[in-house]
Amino acid sequence: MVQTLLLKNADMLVTMDGERREIAGGGLYAEDGLIRKVGLSADLPETADRVIDASGQIVLPGFVNTHHHLNQTLTRTLPAGQNNNLFPWLQAHYRIWAKTDPEASRASSLVGLAELALSGCTTVFDHTYLFQSGNKVDYQIEAARDLGVRFHASRGSMSLGESKGGLPPDECVEDEDDILKDTVRVIDRYHDASKGAMTRVVVAPCSPFSVSEDLLRESAALARDKGVMLHTHLCETLDEERYTLERFGKRPVEWMQSLDWTGPDVWYAHAIHVDDDEIRLFAATGCGAAHCPCSNMRLASGIAPVKKYLAAGVKVGLGVDGSASNDSSNMLAEVRQAMLLARLQLGLMPPEGPRKHALLPPSHPLRAEEWMTAREALELATLGGASVLGRDDIGSLEPGKCADFFTLDLNTLQFAGGLHDPVAAVVFCSPQSAKTTVVNGRVIVEDGNIVTMDMAPVIRDHNRLSLALAAD
Repeated sequence: MVQTLLLKNADMLVTMDGERREIAGGGLYAEDGLIRKVGLSADLPETADRVIDASGQIVLPGFVNTHHHLNQTLTRTLPAGQNNNLFPWLQAHYRIWAKTDPEASRASSLVGLAELALSGCTTVFDHTYLFQSGNKVDYQIEAARDLGVRFHASRGSMSLGESKGGLPPDECVEDEDDILKDTVRVIDRYHDASKGAMTRVVVAPCSPFSVSEDLLRESAALARDKGVMLHTHLCETLDEERYTLERFGKRPVEWMQSLDWTGPDVWYAHAIHVDDDEIRLFAATGCGAAHCPCSNMRLASGIAPVKKYLAAGVKVGLGVDGSASNDSSNMLAEVRQAMLLARLQLGLMPPEGPRKHALLPPSHPLRAEEWMTAREALELATLGGASVLGRDDIGSLEPGKCADFFTLDLNTLQFAGGLHDPVAAVVFCSPQSAKTTVVNGRVIVEDGNIVTMDMAPVIRDHNRLSLALAAD
């Protein structure tokens, strides 16, 4: 039997379709999780199995999170990592993360996924690369299915311990044959390449300083044989750049290119420290970038050249990154920060170039195309993220796409005075929780609450496990 859903009477419906329509009084109609009609509420069917009255609300396509570490919700605000940049921060966490057992993995995944759903996120990519203490990707996939979130899981990996010149402790890495064998298992069991798929699998060695060249080559070959995507951290810090220059005599991008890690099936997390030639290489080969503004600020990693990427035609999405390098899992906050950080970057490098004299040069108004606009930031989180993950069935509200969307109440304290442009208010004003979040036609958040499971016991278990993990 076909399951139908009708959303109607939205004050504003943001489609992100080819015409970027924003429909006052809009709505949509879906069957079995796929959108069939979008337009004025008066032009849609009058009834459905589930009817959502979005009066007083704005409706947006579900956000797509292109980089996360869900298990890191267990180590938010860990004192040893509060005031460090990436390498010492990782060294303060590796051994603790390696103790994540199945119970902790499930609880942390549910907490992160629920928080994301409350921020309008409907599709999540997670990068897990520590599988000691019985942890497996399976527990995260099960958690995402139970909550009802669209999930791209990674069978990540670390194989290069300190004794071989890597950053992680030796006890936190795995044998490469075991990594590749389990990667095949996870892909064969869970990856769904079909349209509207709720679960896909990505091959994701961790970083240039934690895996071998052989593993990177073999991972790329395996992913292409299986028809899945490739992901890793790259160009996140200058420490990483120094590492590849000293060890391989190449900058990170050149080194990865030599290992067959460029192409439309590849995207990199962070991608901050790149030059113009490397940006052109990304564009020419189809590589994508996951921009993680809050994490990059928290760890003092730098500012990714997002406007340059967009001008060159590089695919860019947003990522929350680990909840221990961000301390929240809020995609709407990430959208806002992406816009603000891009604007700050303009101020750090004015149009006339670096200042060479004590006297300030005359002020030059910025050109319109130099600004990161609110709508551009929203596009990064929707269409941009879908493109980075290689999906053409999410990211916008139009016929044939998945019924993934969320609503925000416009009659709130946060938006008061901002309704001159409600779309811009979503980004400029203080982020608030979704009133409703729908994934594949299923209501996940209703009246600002997760409704697919009782989160209270999950939170209690998560806090107990979190404190025990760090105390051992």
